[in-house]
Amino acid sequence: MKKGTLLNSEISYVISKMGHTDSLTIGDCGLPVPDGVQRIDLAIVKGLPEFIPVLSAVLNELCVERVVMASEIMTESQELHHRIKEIISAAEYDEKRTITIEYVPHIEFKKITSSSKAVIRTGEFKPFANIILISGVTF
Repeated sequence: MKKGTLLNSEISYVISKMGHTDSLTIGDCGLPVPDGVQRIDLAIVKGLPEFIPVLSAVLNELCVERVVMASEIMTESQELHHRIKEIISAAEYDEKRTITIEYVPHIEFKKITSSSKAVIRTGEFKPFANIILISGVTF
């Protein structure tokens, strides 16, 4: 049995195959998943699972050098945005590296998801609860 904290086999598999600059998207329940991109659907009901615990679990397994979020999150979901930045700061501290945060308009964000290895769909119901994680290297 896997010893790490991330128990979802599909997410673990995707992360294990990621290389430098590959991307993984975590989204709310409304984010469209582009054709050809693997969909890992965790949504059970409205609000479950929430975005933040899923992001935290993935960041415990994936080395990230950059993230992309929709610029609209800064005004439309300020509390969530603040929490995401806290989690990213904690990951930076743990990994002793800086994680760059990039913002793009939501319409552009949705286009960028087409290059993700997978989109993890949560049950989150807050606006713009979406993030693209770009893989770094552990050395």
